[in-house]
Amino acid sequence: MKPADAVSQEREEAWIGDAVLELYVRSLILRQEGNVDAEMKTRFTCNQFLSCHGNPTAVEADIGVIYQREGLEAAFTWIRETLEPLFMKQEAKRKR
Repeated sequence: MKPADAVSQEREEAWIGDAVLELYVRSLILRQEGNVDAEMKTRFTCNQFLSCHGNPTAVEADIGVIYQREGLEAAFTWIRETLEPLFMKQEAKRKR
């Protein structure tokens, strides 16, 4: 079990990571789909999807840490390389 301060820090990092993920996904959808698709955004950012990669809070915290240490582009690169391929694979299956 994590100490209370570690849990609190992870939540704070996840809070930031969630915002970075939202920005990335909204921008991606506008580029790829050419319009607002709130349902797709929800599928990409929901805990159910994030749990495919690990604990959702930990995934968001990882994004938050990368953002805080290396900047927005580094966080976007991590999302692009780590989460986006998995999401696109799931979307392709969903559309069949």
